[in-house]
Amino acid sequence: MMENHKESKIWFTSLIGFFYQIGIGCNLNKEMALDFYLITINNNKIENDYFLNVNFNQLHLIENNDDSFNLLRNYNIIIGKYLLSLFYYKDNILDVKENKLTTLLKLTENSNLEKQYNSIICGQNRNMKANYRKIFQLLLRLTEKGNLDAQYNLAICYMDGIGIQEDETKALELFLKSDLIDYLDVQSKNKRNEFETILKSATLNNSIAQTYVGYFYQHGEGVCKNEIKAFKWYTKSAMAGCAYGQYNLGYCYKDGIGTDKNEIKAFEWYLKSAENGHPMGQNNVGNCYQYGNGTIKDETKAFEWYTKSAIAGCANGQCNLGYCYENGIGTNKNKIKAFEWYLKSAENEQQVGQNNVGYCYEYGIGTNRDKTKAFEWYMKSAIAGCVYGQYNIGYCYAKGKGTKKNKKKAFEWYLKSAENGNAESQNRVGNCYLNGKGTDKNKTKAFEWYLKSAENGYAIGQNNVGNCYLNGKGTNKDNKKAFEWYTKSASAGCVSGQRNLKYYFKNGIEAE
Repeated sequence: MMENHKESKIWFTSLIGFFYQIGIGCNLNKEMALDFYLITINNNKIENDYFLNVNFNQLHLIENNDDSFNLLRNYNIIIGKYLLSLFYYKDNILDVKENKLTTLLKLTENSNLEKQYNSIICGQNRNMKANYRKIFQLLLRLTEKGNLDAQYNLAICYMDGIGIQEDETKALELFLKSDLIDYLDVQSKNKRNEFETILKSATLNNSIAQTYVGYFYQHGEGVCKNEIKAFKWYTKSAMAGCAYGQYNLGYCYKDGIGTDKNEIKAFEWYLKSAENGHPMGQNNVGNCYQYGNGTIKDETKAFEWYTKSAIAGCANGQCNLGYCYENGIGTNKNKIKAFEWYLKSAENEQQVGQNNVGYCYEYGIGTNRDKTKAFEWYMKSAIAGCVYGQYNIGYCYAKGKGTKKNKKKAFEWYLKSAENGNAESQNRVGNCYLNGKGTDKNKTKAFEWYLKSAENGYAIGQNNVGNCYLNGKGTNKDNKKAFEWYTKSASAGCVSGQRNLKYYFKNGIEAE
């Protein structure tokens, strides 16, 4: 139909948008995709010149066939709203790869169900699979009560197999229910309208609005994600003297968002924002001075800027100030002040600060030893996603520190930390698989995790990879590779690696 009727393009706008979004038969262009989705759902307010010139009454497709026209038009609108809702929302609702459950639910209709839901996502039940099942059941009950937020999330559960077996048909049914389509339509329009309102203010040289426009472009809020445009708007805001724009511009230079990485320029813009009173900018200037990023290393200046940031209420600055006091960076060591600032940051939900408070309680740094409180703070940090907190809570379960020994839970938390890239946890997971602690023995998986740990530079992991190659555990025997990994481990200061390397030389084991 699309080939035979030149004007029929108007009836396939939803599909054309999808083609642009995915890159089917054309170059991938998300901005065009978004434009076509919006044309679809706003079909009575079409402003595109192409569509203004179309005579709706003379389209071949609908001649003498009004019923077919109405059906096709309605399908186009329904599909367009569905695709637009996914374009905006799907990745923001559930991120299963990170094992995190984030939600936009506003469960206001039933306070008892709300409490049940919140108790689950806050981690009072640690079994994530069980959590998903319980959340699915709650979403199902809330959907039956007419909660549209729950209905949308329930559709996502069916789509991604969260708490229930994957069922795309059921997901589509939920998505295409008229009440949900109208709800999502409103949400999508709200995002778009918010962006357009702020954009108007930004074009009138409102520097704060310019920062927000940059943010919308950076994160794809209400508009197609475009980091180059984000960078341009941050630049306008920064040049106009806005501290928020200056901070975000520094962040762009630091991470290469919409521009090339440039640590010197990152420092310069962080410094401008810091001098204009931006607390996070002050923290980042401190970080630059501490590690010599984009400027000459100066621990005294690092301490000074962390102090300004901390006093201004920045949780990151408070955590870093605590670290300075603990380790004597730019100031004299003061473990009591270290604990105090860690605690402030922890109470402000800084996950590393929460881990550090746990560490202080465990080892009596600046406060009395209290293994129970240590466990509690490690748990808060772990639930918040801190890899160090996750490792430490695993260690608490493994050793029975502040809680009862539980090898299975120890393994689960080590695994979370390992999957989030912590090299020490990766080595611990390898140990668990090798020895069957908290999980079934699996030498192949043990080797895989040891290797990840080793490749991430963890010296004990490197030694364990050498052991695997020497003894053929989880991999084929290979003396040469064993020797290489023992050498790396020994060079990194691992005593076991050094001992094994001496064993090689002493016994004349061939490394070739």
